[in-house]
Amino acid sequence: MNKKAICILSGGMDSTLASYIAKNDGYEIIAVHFNYGQRTENRELKAFRDICDDLKILEKYEIDIPFFTQIGASALTDKNIDVPTNGIETGVPITYVPFRNGIFLSITAAIAEKEGATAMYIGVVQEDSSGYPDCTDDFIEKMKKAINQGTKEDTHIDIVTPLVHLSKAQIVEEAIRLNVPLEHTWSCYKEEEFACGVCDSCRLRLNGFKVANQVDPIPYKGL
Repeated sequence: MNKKAICILSGGMDSTLASYIAKNDGYEIIAVHFNYGQRTENRELKAFRDICDDLKILEKYEIDIPFFTQIGASALTDKNIDVPTNGIETGVPITYVPFRNGIFLSITAAIAEKEGATAMYIGVVQEDSSGYPDCTDDFIEKMKKAINQGTKEDTHIDIVTPLVHLSKAQIVEEAIRLNVPLEHTWSCYKEEEFACGVCDSCRLRLNGFKVANQVDPIPYKGL
């Protein structure tokens, strides 16, 4: 019987690399994608499906959780709040979606328990990220304890964060080494046809490619 891992796959560069690492680790991958009312929901879903095809993933979940738009408080889910484009600032940015990764991990844990999976892969990055509190090593470790405490006695789920201490440049380098189809990934917070190049996510991605001395294969406005 193959060992199974549930991969939280947004369609971005980080979660895609994490999924490729899971495959290299010998897991049968079950992919999970969340549609939560984010601005680039349609483009991210396309990226997810393309990457599932690339990885030849046979089982996938596309989960709709529209209540994030009711909660609001984030520029990603509330179109009345502008996505910042003036550069990365200190502190928790307005693009932070309240407890998003905690909710994602909880839902994914339910799927893992149902599927008999022993691992969940998530592409959180602590070192070179936007300052989100739900992307830290400490948070993930506490979620792992809670998940294993709150599931059946014979359920043992590891949460694997292979990128948590990598820089964006290291992520680019590792993705290229593993032949990850970066042209199929999408990171922009604002746009769905041409990446804006100026939101925090685009800036981090572009800088990662620059430091790694590589060319980003996705299209950008004005580039």
